Amino acid sequence: MDKNQLFHFLESNYLKYNRFEFIENDPIQIPHRFNQKEDIEIAAFLSASIAWGQRPIVIRNANRLMELMEYAPADFVRNCTDKDLINFESFKHRTFQSIDIQFFIKSLQNIYLNHGGMENVFSEGFKIDAQSALIEFNDLFYQTSHQKRTEKHLSNPAKNSATKRLNMFLRWMIRHDKSGVDFGLWKSISPAQLMLPLDVHTARIGRGIGLLTRKQNDWHAVEEITAALRLFDPYDPVKYDFALFGFGVNEKNE
Repeated sequence: MDKNQLFHFLESNYLKYNRFEFIENDPIQIPHRFNQKEDIEIAAFLSASIAWGQRPIVIRNANRLMELMEYAPADFVRNCTDKDLINFESFKHRTFQSIDIQFFIKSLQNIYLNHGGMENVFSEGFKIDAQSALIEFNDLFYQTSHQKRTEKHLSNPAKNSATKRLNMFLRWMIRHDKSGVDFGLWKSISPAQLMLPLDVHTARIGRGIGLLTRKQNDWHAVEEITAALRLFDPYDPVKYDFALFGFGVNEKNE
């Protein structure tokens, strides 16, 4: 594709898939059940954290997490005790087990009680760039006492990970448009700074249309494809996640 064809492909598919109906089959439906900022943040973070595998199972298990938190995630995170966390001992999503969710809640509690919440933490890192923000968040997240096994459940670009789930969470929190899919809650960070949530679908379509040449799905690939998308919209490059992911998931029906 030449540049004009690429722009048409990206824009047309962005408009096609960036619709409120999108949330019916996506984990973003879980935070959309809440109205308060911190409830949305925590529901979004935990839903994104387990967003791998079949989407119906992700949605089911994310909803189970909200049920265990009595559908008041912010209040639960701020006030839970070790005794409250016993209820999570039956929770499991693939390799993400009870010990992992119990740690995630404790770490979030530290962030909200002692560090001003997730927006504040990410905003500090984004004063440099997205990579710095993600690394600093990882460093803070794992300051809370934990077992080594939990570290595989929060990806880190310092280890050259694509950090798909964290970048997806940041897209949900930061970018906003009239479709109402993404929340746009965090006004302190510009959508221009976001990085593409790279997964097998976005990577495959990105390579197929010439946006990505790197063979590995790693942080370097994220940098390459996001830089390519910025040529088409420097102010909101990650809006094209809708185009690449939507087309990648639905191309057999195109």
